[in-house]
Parts: sequence; C-alpha cells; structure tokens
Amino acid sequence: MDTVAAALPAFVALLLLSPWPLLGSAQGQFSAGGCTFDDGPGVCDYHQDLYDDFEWVHVSAQEPHYLPPEMPQGSYMIVDSSDHDPGEKARLQLPTMKENDTHCIDFSYLLYSQKGLNPGTLNILVRVNKGPLANPIWNVTGFTGRDWLRAELAVSTFWPNEYQVIFEAEVSGGRSGYIAIDDIQVLSYPCDKSPHFLRLGDVEVNAGQNATFQCIATGRDAVHNKLWLQRRNGEDIPVAQTKNINHRRFAASFRLQEVTKTDQDLYRCVTQSERGSGVSNFAQLIVREPPRPIAPPQLLGVGPTYLLIQLNANSIIGDGPIILKEVEYRMTSGSWTETHAVNAPTYKLWHLDPDTEYEIRVLLTRPGEGGTGLPGPPLITRTKCAEPMRTPKTLKIAEIQARRIAVDWESLGYNITRCHTFNVTICYHYFRGHNESKADCLDMDPKAPQHVVSHLPPYTNVSLKMILTNPEGRKESEETIIQTDEDVPGPVPVSSLQGTSFENKIFLNWKEPLDPNGIITQYEVSYSSIRSFDPAVPVAGPPQTVSNLWNSTHHVFMHLHPGTTYQFFIRASTVKGFGPATAINVTTNISAPTLPDYEGVDASLNETATTITVLLRPAQAKGAPISAYQIVVEELHPHRTKREARAMECYQVPVTYQNAMNGGAPYYFAAELPPGNLPEPAPFTVGDNRTYQGFWNPPLAPRKGYNIYFQAMSSVEKETKTQCVRIATKAAATEEPEVIPDPAKQTDRVVKIAGISAGILVFVLLLLVVILIVKKRRSYYSYSYYLKLAKKRKDALGNTRQEMTHMVNAMDRSYADQSTLHAEDPLSITFMDQHNFSPRLPNDPLVPTAVLVPITGRKNVYHGDNNSFFAISYL
Repeated sequence: MDTVAAALPAFVALLLLSPWPLLGSAQGQFSAGGCTFDDGPGVCDYHQDLYDDFEWVHVSAQEPHYLPPEMPQGSYMIVDSSDHDPGEKARLQLPTMKENDTHCIDFSYLLYSQKGLNPGTLNILVRVNKGPLANPIWNVTGFTGRDWLRAELAVSTFWPNEYQVIFEAEVSGGRSGYIAIDDIQVLSYPCDKSPHFLRLGDVEVNAGQNATFQCIATGRDAVHNKLWLQRRNGEDIPVAQTKNINHRRFAASFRLQEVTKTDQDLYRCVTQSERGSGVSNFAQLIVREPPRPIAPPQLLGVGPTYLLIQLNANSIIGDGPIILKEVEYRMTSGSWTETHAVNAPTYKLWHLDPDTEYEIRVLLTRPGEGGTGLPGPPLITRTKCAEPMRTPKTLKIAEIQARRIAVDWESLGYNITRCHTFNVTICYHYFRGHNESKADCLDMDPKAPQHVVSHLPPYTNVSLKMILTNPEGRKESEETIIQTDEDVPGPVPVSSLQGTSFENKIFLNWKEPLDPNGIITQYEVSYSSIRSFDPAVPVAGPPQTVSNLWNSTHHVFMHLHPGTTYQFFIRASTVKGFGPATAINVTTNISAPTLPDYEGVDASLNETATTITVLLRPAQAKGAPISAYQIVVEELHPHRTKREARAMECYQVPVTYQNAMNGGAPYYFAAELPPGNLPEPAPFTVGDNRTYQGFWNPPLAPRKGYNIYFQAMSSVEKETKTQCVRIATKAAATEEPEVIPDPAKQTDRVVKIAGISAGILVFVLLLLVVILIVKKRRSYYSYSYYLKLAKKRKDALGNTRQEMTHMVNAMDRSYADQSTLHAEDPLSITFMDQHNFSPRLPNDPLVPTAVLVPITGRKNVYHGDNNSFFAISYL
C-alpha cells in the first residue's frame, strides 16, 4: 500500500504535464476547418496539392503501419523523409476559410529521427484570395523529439476576403526521419501565445518617398518575437521600430526607402516565435508618380523688367490631381533661383534685370509629401535692355547691430536714371562656416534716404552694393564690406555631446556651437543627479556648476555615485552673454557589491564527512541593489594552482552539479539565494542534498577537498557586477569513512545497525536472566521467591526496552538536523516512526527468543529507492 500511495501523486502529475491532449470526443470539439485525422484528411475537406513533389501519408490507429515503435500512437498525417530527395516538398491544404470574427488555429507537430538528425522543415503558408504563395509565416526545422509539440496561428484575414492555410513538409539533406502533424483546431477565440494584428490599411506615397507600414497587434509577450513585412511576391522587409502601446498591445513600423512604381504591391505583417505565428491582412502600397509638364512655357510678352508667360500645364507626365502650379526662374548666368506660386494660366515675372537672359520652368505638385514633380522643359528668353547714367556715388553705413545694418545713399534724380520710372535695389551676400552662403536683393524706396537690411547673421562680413535699373539698362555700385556685431552664441550641438561613464566619474566632451556668433569666452556646465538604481543614493539636491575656458571642450566630473543618472546642462558665452543650454543624461556604471572581510576568518561552523556548515554574511550594495547570492563549490586538485581570494575572478557562468560532472568543470553552483533570504548573518550547510533556485546542493565526497566561495551579484538592465570571496576550505579525508558516502543509503544502514544491535542486546540480557533463574532455583524453593523473581525479570525487560528506544531515537535525531537556510521544513523518517516497537513477553518466562525480521518496501523520502529495514519480533 505504501508503494501505491507514493506512486499515485506521480501518476497524477504525469497526466497534468503530458503533452497529449485529453479529448473525450475529439471530433466534437473541433469546429469547421479542424481535423483529428481519425478517418483521414478527406473527411475534413483537406486536399493534397496537385503541384507538389509527393503526398502526405495518413497513419491510422486502427490499421498497422510501418513506423518504428517509439513513434506516437494514434491517427495523424506524416512524411517519411527517407523516401524522398532533398528539397522535395509535400503540401496539405486546409479548406478555404472566411472568418467574420477573431479566431485561432492551433495544431500538434513533431520532427523525429532515430539518430537525432534533421528530418527536414515544416512550413506554414497562408494563401489569400487564391493568390500566389508567399514565404512561410512560420516554420520549424531540425530534431524536436518524439513528443508532440503545439503551435498556433493568429490569422487576421476577415470576410469578405478568404484565405487558405497550407502545411508544407520539405525534405532535408539528411533524408532520415519523420515530419508529422495532428489535431488541427480552428478556435473561435484569440490565440493565447501569438499576437493578433489589427486591420492593416493601404499606404499611398509619391514616387521617391519613403513608405511606412504600421502594424498594431494585441497579445502577451509578443515584443520579443521575430517581426517582418511580407510582400506578396515573396520579399521580406525587416522591422524598423517597435513600440509598446500598453501591456496588451504593441506597434511595429516597416519602412520602404524611396519607393518606385516597381514597389507597388500587396504587403502584410508577420510575427513568429517558437509557440506560433501571427499574420495580418494584405494591404496595398500605392505609388504615385509626381506630374511633370510635357511642353515648356510660352512667351506672351517681354519688357525691360518683366516677362509674361503662359504655363502650358495641361499636358503632363505622371499622376494628378494637380493642387499647386509654380514658376521657377533664374538667370542663366547666375546661381540663384526663385519660385512663385501661380493660380492662373498665365503669369508675369516682375523686377527682372534689363538685358538679362532667364530660364523659366513650370513645376506641378500633387497631394502628399514629395508630390512636386521634376521641372518641365525650360523657356529661355531675354528682357529689354537700358542704360542708366551712373550708380549712386556714396553708400554710407548709418548703424551696425548684430543682425541688421542701416544704409544711407544720395538722392537719385531723373538725370541719373534717365527714366521717369526706375528701380533701386540693394543686394547683399555673405559667407559663413560649413560652406554656408546666402545672397539676396531687396527693392528700395527711391525717395527714402535710408534702408535697413535685416535678418543677417552676427559677427559676419556682409557685402553690400546698390543697383540702379530703368527700362533701358542698369548700373551697379561698388561693394562695401561691413562686419555685423557679436551676439549670444547658439547651443552646443547635441550630436557632439559625448559622455563616457565610469563607476564614480564621468568624462564629458563637446564641440563649439555651430553658430558661435562671436568669440567664445567660456563654457558653463551645471549638473545634478536625477535618479539612481540604488535607493540609498540621494538624488534631490541643488545642481553644481563648473566653468571652463573658451578653449576647453571637455571635463571630468569626479566623486559621483555609482549607478546614478546625472543630467548635464552646457552653454557657451560671448561678451554678449550666455546662449541656450544643451542637455544630456549620462548614467555611471554600477559597482560590484562589497562583501564582508573574510580574510583571516574561517567561516566554517561545523563539518562532517559529506557536509560543511558556513556562516554567510550579507553584502553591501554599491550602485544597484543585490539581486542574488550564490554559493560556489570548487573541487581541489593536487596539480591545479590554488585560486587566491583577493585577485580571483568571480564565477560568471552558472554551472549546475550535473553539468559540471558531465562537462568536467572544476566548480558548480550549489545554491542561489534571493537577497531577502539573507537579511542578517545566517548559517548554510554545503552538501545538504537540497535544491535552491534550480541548483542542487549534493553531498560532498569525503575523499575530495573543496574550496567554498560566496559571491554576491548586482544586476540592472544590461549591466551585471559580481563580487566573490573564499569563505571556507574542506580538506579531503585521509581515512576510509565508516559510512558509504551515499546520502540515499545512509538512513538504511543506520536503521539496520540499530536493529541488529538491539537484537543482540536483548538476547544477551535474556540469557543472563535464564542463568540467574537456574541458580536461584537451586537455592530457594519457596513460593514467595518465584513471585519476587518474576517481578525483577519484568522490571529488567522494561529498562532494556527503554534504553534501546532512547538509543534509536537519538540516532534518528542526528540525521534530521537541517540547514537554517532551507526553503522548506526538512522531512525526516526515523526508525521508531516507521515501526512501533512493542515486544511481547512470552508465555514461558524462562524461554525468551528474539528474531530480526527484514521489512522491505519503504520508499526513501529523498531519492525514491527501496531500502530494507529491520524490526525485532519476540516469539
């Protein structure tokens, strides 16, 4: 009964964890489109592709098959890759579906090979509206084992569109193994492991622009899945950016650079993981060609300062509608260009230079960014010429400021212009750093004695000149070069700010502002902490300020807290004052935790043949909270150099005891403890045969020596720091241990020894009682003597039973002691708990007999093996 009771929980757990679905009536639980393959695929309206290389094979549970015995039992569809050449494919087509609501398709699959080789690839394809087959939306390749695995498909294609799911098996080069599918279900609710995409809309852009598709999906843990944009012709575009909208929804953006007409097609979003895949509906990319006139503008009239043209914008190449018409004109001998918006079929270009050749083109624009097409064919023509007498003699500078210059000139009369109507123009141009230049001309009021040229850059040489124009010609004055005054500088470029982080300092460098607007005199940097990974670091406080000379573009900020984000504001100044500040956030690196000083102190509290108990003391966090404590056991080898505790490198890679034994690693992790388990110093037993956070703490081998290391780890974001120290050393035993160092058999041997010892002790005591009775009979014959003798023998037997019980219980208590850091209460089974020790006195007080009876069938509470126990039976 004990064996059955112990096996029952394991059987229930096996049923709960079994990958095989528990179906009462499998066919009744499948909706339209699903199939269990009990009666073959034809019953479910599944079809083999007529144009593939071979067919899927139906395996029936009611009929014998050729499959090896380790393959799953039941009915399903399978492909034997050993019967086909590499690259050949078999496709099984589900019926066409038109879904009007959210649904999910899930299925079981396996890829198995007796030698563990790759049998091939299982691809899932989704064909929409009987269109071409795009690339697979989900696939799996390689050996997956002989147990069924499940995956699900979140297909977001709704009525009136239709789609068809296709299972494709592709044979690999190994050609050894099987690919199988089973239990396809079409569920009327969303998938649990794969995200569902919302409806994807069409995108219309102009040719040469970047097109962006934004796919929004709902589902848990979908941000880390593989995402791509799938084109109907088979091209896949990787994701450009993902953004979490909330805990149940995320958005993925896909960009197509400078699209053309050849990029116009249908696209859909696909996400894939090991647990399944999600696919959206197809959306169309519409590429429009910006319009371009076919013919050049037509010249209708000409004068000394104007040109009248007809646009000829009715005949175009490209797509409409046309929402804007513009005339672009420039001097054929100059570099400047002007553009005017036009809302009529004809347009007159004003304020042109006499006797000057112009090139005129028409620009047409359709809706959307980049909707302006290329200029049409040019019209090249000239204005009428004229010749003034001279230019103004004097050009005086009345006022100079940082961004404006006031200019005075002499009054002009008819005798100078040689025309009743004339035009005076002041032109300016300047050069700045980064090859920046600007030139412009401003029409002046001839009657005004002064004009202001505004919107100039500070601390720049500006060249000014005057132009006198009449219908018959023009005259220009000599250039006058004036330097504008200084102004406050512009901001320090954000792209030039670079911060290099250390644990307690930050190196910050920058560059001069793009617009210094004068001579930089100094830089001022103010900084303050805004947040920290360590709650003990104060972040509230006034900012600190550092000033640097004009030629210093870097600074080292010392005495900072580890794991803390600092905000820096830097600004430059001229003699006119400080310019705007530029901000940057830089976070210092976290430091490794500080462990208590174990040097010269042995942390060992107790030591047995297979265990050692050490005292663990909590670490001090520096920059980030403690995330975990780890106990590492390193086996000592006589030919290996001992690791020094001060200069040692910590164990960064966690290795379990099983992996250390299989891979020959010199160390293993005996335990990993959450920081909450060690608020204050506490003992821990290395070798207590328990599991901590997935790491087994096995008993230590008596014949081997070990170094015990204690390390603390702080981890935040992508940065992890670890500090470790050697806290104890367990030397190897020099003598053969009395007990076999197998913790699974330790209790068994103790109970056996206790039973044999108790039996021998009782036998010797009874023998002594018999000898005593025989001697007493020879000397005393009275009835009272027999009564006293019986009473003494009864008391002796009672004392013997009490002494044996105390001895066994004491042995059991020695094996029930456990470490104070155990996650649960230890479970100990003693000899007296297993068997009630109740000897019976025989009828004949002179003939006591004890027999050791073996008891089997008890289950070890730690390893589950059957051990033998002994009890004392009195006959």
